[in-house]
Amino acid sequence: MNYTLKNKQIENYNDVKSCSFPKYTSQLINWANNNAQGTRPKVVGKMTELFPEFLESGEDVTIENWKRWYTERYPDTICKATDKIYRQIQNFREAIQLIDREMVEKWVEDLIIVKTFNGINIQKAILASLAEKKGTTFRMANSSEESRGIDGYVGDTPYSIKPDTYKTMDHLPEVIDVKMIYYKKTKNGFKIEVED
Repeated sequence: MNYTLKNKQIENYNDVKSCSFPKYTSQLINWANNNAQGTRPKVVGKMTELFPEFLESGEDVTIENWKRWYTERYPDTICKATDKIYRQIQNFREAIQLIDREMVEKWVEDLIIVKTFNGINIQKAILASLAEKKGTTFRMANSSEESRGIDGYVGDTPYSIKPDTYKTMDHLPEVIDVKMIYYKKTKNGFKIEVED
């Protein structure tokens, strides 16, 4: 048997209701928390370990006992987490005053046009950065070279540029007989691996 147990059902079974918040406020607090990292395990402890420890303590499993048990072990944590998150909320308050329709339009255009172009057209940036590191020039491949799997040249060396997932695709019939450059998207850019 397969089924889904929804959060509201869990609340009903446990007979403990979550707080209700005005529209959008919970989302904003959650976003602030993600930025401030106020409820990370290093701040509030690791709940997946703490709650089972509470269950093994022999105390009656009630919300009041859990709250007491937790706050005895982490007396200032809720206050510290709240302070971290609230500071970020204050930053949001200041920033939101700067946002007008023109800024939103620039943000949308930047996302759709600039970031898409830069994210997808990564090959030129990789070749340019490698050429800079090697103290030489680069050029993109022409259509004849592309048909042979070449994406561009750094100096006189031809390269094929692929995402790092390409390495695990053994089933590809394509044979590329040039040096490879692999890239992987990271939070702040791309990790580049150049074949020697």
